[in-house]
Amino acid sequence: MFTGIVQGTAEVVAISEAEDFRSHVLRLSEPLRAGLEIGASVSHNGVCLTVTAIDGERVSFDLMRETLKVTNLGALQVGDRVNVERAARFGDEIGGHAMSGHVMGMAQIVDIESSPNNRRIWFLPPQELARFLFDKGYIGVDGTSLTIGRVESDPEVGAVRFCVDLIPETLARTVIAERVVGELVNLEIDPQTQAIVETVERVLAGRGH
Repeated sequence: MFTGIVQGTAEVVAISEAEDFRSHVLRLSEPLRAGLEIGASVSHNGVCLTVTAIDGERVSFDLMRETLKVTNLGALQVGDRVNVERAARFGDEIGGHAMSGHVMGMAQIVDIESSPNNRRIWFLPPQELARFLFDKGYIGVDGTSLTIGRVESDPEVGAVRFCVDLIPETLARTVIAERVVGELVNLEIDPQTQAIVETVERVLAGRGH
């Protein structure tokens, strides 16, 4: 389990490709790799990956076909950076919200509004996920626990979009500060919201509504 409180960013320093398979190597700082062992779970842009090798500051991970298909990790190149969070431990403070590290899809950045002390980013999510989005609800964006500012219909594309507001601390600690219009981010829906919505839908369907 993860909390969505990104602990830092790490550079991709090597990538090896195979058919429907990829391995990549991150350069992790000492605080991020303290106590890290092979088999441990680490979130990369919100995707739970397993440590496969450790060579000093270079830590390796494997990415399977499904991961490459539904997340933005398959588009990474050497030199890119990713948000990193180590798996939560019992007794840790949960500063964000509970996240599984199982990305449900990608959203495209469609607009960025900047001001001196914050930034608002608008996203166009997969429309099948729109029913889980609510004003002031939780959302995982590239592994960062964020609060949805507003959900609305985008008149230009006739689809639902949503925004988040980012404070300087979030911009300083995560890769979201580097994102530009047109890029894709990983989304994880708040599991509690998903469970509530799907339960209500089943109840209503059972009543014939």
